[in-house]
Amino acid sequence: MRLHRLDLTAFGPFGGTQRVDFDELSTAGLFLLHGPTGAGKTSVLDAVCYALYGSVPGARQNGQGLTLRSDHAAPGVRTEVTLDLTVAGRRLEITRQPPHERPKKRGTGVTVDKAQTWLREYDAAAGVWKDLSRSHQEIGEEITQLLGMSREQFCQVVLLPQGDFARFLRADAEARGRLLGRLFDTRRFAEVEKRLVERRRAAEARVREGDAALLADAHRMQQAAGDTMELPELAPGEPGLADAVLTAAALARSTARERLTVAECGRLAAASAQAAADRALDDVRELARLQGRFEEATGRARRLEERAGEHQAARTRLERGRKAEAVAPALDLRDAADAEHRRAAEAEARARAALPERFAEAGAAGLAAAARRAAEELGGLESARRGERRLAELTDERARLDRQERADDDVLTETESWLADWDTTRTALRERIESAQEAAARAERLAVRIEPAQRKLRAARLRDRLTGEAETARARVRAAEQRALDARAHWLDLKEQRLDGIAAELAAHLSDGAPCAVCGATEHPAPARKDAGHIDREAEDRALAAQQDAAETHGRELRRLADVERELAAALAEAGETPAETLAVEAGELERDHEEARREAGALHSAREELRAAEQEHERRTAAQRDAAVRAASRIGHRERLDSERATLEEELAQARGAAHSVAARAEQLERQVRLLTAAADGARAAEDSAERLKVADGRLDEAAFRAGFDTPRAAADALLDDTAHRELQRRLDAWQSEEAAVRAVLAEPDTVAAAQRPPADLATAERTAAEAAERLRRASSAQDAAARRCAELDQLSARAADGVRRLAPLRDEYDRVARLAGLTAGTSADNERKMRLEAYVLAARLEQVAAAATARLQRMSSGRYTLVHSDDRAGRGRSGLGLHVVDAWTGRERDTATLSGGETFFASLALALGLADVVTDEAGGVRLDTLFIDEGFGSLDEQTLDEVLDVLDSLRERDRSVGIVSHVADLRRRVHAQLEIVKGRSGSTLRQRS
Repeated sequence: MRLHRLDLTAFGPFGGTQRVDFDELSTAGLFLLHGPTGAGKTSVLDAVCYALYGSVPGARQNGQGLTLRSDHAAPGVRTEVTLDLTVAGRRLEITRQPPHERPKKRGTGVTVDKAQTWLREYDAAAGVWKDLSRSHQEIGEEITQLLGMSREQFCQVVLLPQGDFARFLRADAEARGRLLGRLFDTRRFAEVEKRLVERRRAAEARVREGDAALLADAHRMQQAAGDTMELPELAPGEPGLADAVLTAAALARSTARERLTVAECGRLAAASAQAAADRALDDVRELARLQGRFEEATGRARRLEERAGEHQAARTRLERGRKAEAVAPALDLRDAADAEHRRAAEAEARARAALPERFAEAGAAGLAAAARRAAEELGGLESARRGERRLAELTDERARLDRQERADDDVLTETESWLADWDTTRTALRERIESAQEAAARAERLAVRIEPAQRKLRAARLRDRLTGEAETARARVRAAEQRALDARAHWLDLKEQRLDGIAAELAAHLSDGAPCAVCGATEHPAPARKDAGHIDREAEDRALAAQQDAAETHGRELRRLADVERELAAALAEAGETPAETLAVEAGELERDHEEARREAGALHSAREELRAAEQEHERRTAAQRDAAVRAASRIGHRERLDSERATLEEELAQARGAAHSVAARAEQLERQVRLLTAAADGARAAEDSAERLKVADGRLDEAAFRAGFDTPRAAADALLDDTAHRELQRRLDAWQSEEAAVRAVLAEPDTVAAAQRPPADLATAERTAAEAAERLRRASSAQDAAARRCAELDQLSARAADGVRRLAPLRDEYDRVARLAGLTAGTSADNERKMRLEAYVLAARLEQVAAAATARLQRMSSGRYTLVHSDDRAGRGRSGLGLHVVDAWTGRERDTATLSGGETFFASLALALGLADVVTDEAGGVRLDTLFIDEGFGSLDEQTLDEVLDVLDSLRERDRSVGIVSHVADLRRRVHAQLEIVKGRSGSTLRQRS
């Protein structure tokens, strides 16, 4: 990596823009950065680091961003750092701007602009710079990848902070480990240690979990086996647990199988006893059943003998009923003839009651002849009835024609009146449509003019308001400018007065025997005294703060005035010089005219709809007028035909009506007479026929009763049974016979008779014996099932435990292997003789390389006296540390680096820094570092040692390196010709370069 150019703007103490030409400084190989304390020497290095990584080194990285900005910078100037460098064969330019706080463009207050970054690459073939990226993340990753080192490594390798390496020489092993860990990025080895510890814990947890599951299975087996299994007294993780559990499980399974065999034998014996008890119970139940059957049959026989009289009476009643069934048809026939005769007599009486008196004595034949004569007269009225119905139709048709004529007259009158005004109505509607169309066109033209007029009015009002604000802002700017000038003059006057009286201020800190800070003298014969008007530093600082506040206020007022004038110019360009009142009147008239035109245009649709409806109404009325005229012409001939036919029918109907008011009334009278006469004739004939049939039925009934053995028909009727009574008697007789047969059959059974002769059966005792045998069998079966379940559960749990032991074996092997590795890398294992952690081991190797690289330069700086060596002696807690010793060739003894003097510590730390730079460079992939910086520490060297150190630094040019020394030691200005001087001033620091 070689630096070419660095541009600074408003960064740190530099208020303006400064440039560092590293190409010119690097020509000599060794150059000096010097200047008074606080001028900004370290800020140049901070700018290089900020350009590369976006942050500054060490503790100064906290609070960056707005704090990187120079207090001397003008408000409108933004902080910016640009670095031109070559790295990995590529010429790059990096520009960074931190967040920038500035006043808001509109309103009051401040806003913060985001940080920005640019990366460009120089194309040598085309001779131009090409943009690569503006992304902070992409640029950071690109630079880190090209340099091959982090910001911490860069600050240790390129900037070489000597104070840090002096502390490194005197630090303990732990502090050295932290620094080397950051530089060589040995976090991966620490992660290996951590990962191994985590894997050991995870493997241990899995082993313990497996052992716990195995013990849980053992507890389940103990519960299943009862009191026949003893658990091993081992905790999860202890050796031998698996073998103990499997052995106990095998013993429990053997005992359970023996108990199962005993339970099976007991169940077989109980089953045999229960079968015998069941057979005995069946025999007792059969004996009890037969004895009960015989006793029941004996009781039924006694009940039959008691009901023998009832049985004989039912038999006699049934036989009389069967005889009466032969008389039943004659009885039914006589009852039917009697009922029919009564109905016929009643119907005849009702029919004769409706006839006139002249037919009271007429017989059936006379009534029938009168009915025929009335029917013949009724048939002659059928033609007259049709004529009467036709006359009614003619009357209705004539009335309908009259109604149509009146309706058509009304339509013609109304239509003629409406059509008379049609031309006037159509003309008026067309005029309304044309007026609305003109209004719509006018509204469109006015709408185009409204928005510009309103915009111009708003601009005029804004112009008038901003005119007053601009005058006020100009006055505030003039006042703020005057206050800023007065405050600056006051601050400069106070600073001048303080500088004039600085001798008295310095003399106030003098004491006898102490050297003067100015001349170094220890005697102070006439120290200056403060006068009454002496200005101290606090007064000067207050004046400076007041001057800065006044300058900021002046800047804010200027920005506010610029904003107002810009807005005023825009408003003038829009509104011109026309007064706002005139523009308001014009805009109001436009809006009123536009509203009126829109209102008139709104009637266009309704006018068009009215015209369309009127045209449709005109067509409808014209068609109605034409149809009414056609109907009136056709009605004249139709009316004449109706009147002629009506006169003819009225003459014919007058003859057919006779005394009735209509033919229909006369026909109704004849129809009723025919109906009554016919009914009376039919009733008379029916009465005569029913009387004859009743007489015949009485004779047949007497003959049937005599043949059946009854004295009278009434006796036969009393003996007759209905179906229900007959079925009931027959059922009782059948039941009696069935019961008698069943009793005789039971009393004839040999088994039943033999059982009745035996003692009574003891059923309760037999049932109790069978129940006890069944309970013994149930208990024996339950015991066998429990023993079988115990065996099955123990087999299942044993298989599960055996499977768990098989799965646990590789986990235990893994745990043993990982535990050995974790103990080895953590330094706690007995195999690790030096008790050294893995990360410390790697860092010790790196420290050994650094010590070897540093010794090559330290021997030249110390004229061959000192050599740096790494020591792996055990430190605190018995572990090997990162010791660093120096070997003194003059004494031949090895001692701790903390015993070096101040000057020896400086060149030893410088040699260590250069050696570390070489090792870290190789570790980063061999990135070439062509530019290095060494910060302070040269003031502690004597002249001879300083020459030797400079010779070593000058020898770096052999590798085409350039080294920048940051120091304020005056002797170095004489020895190093290429210089970059930082000059401190009131308006900020500036750079002065000399080759």
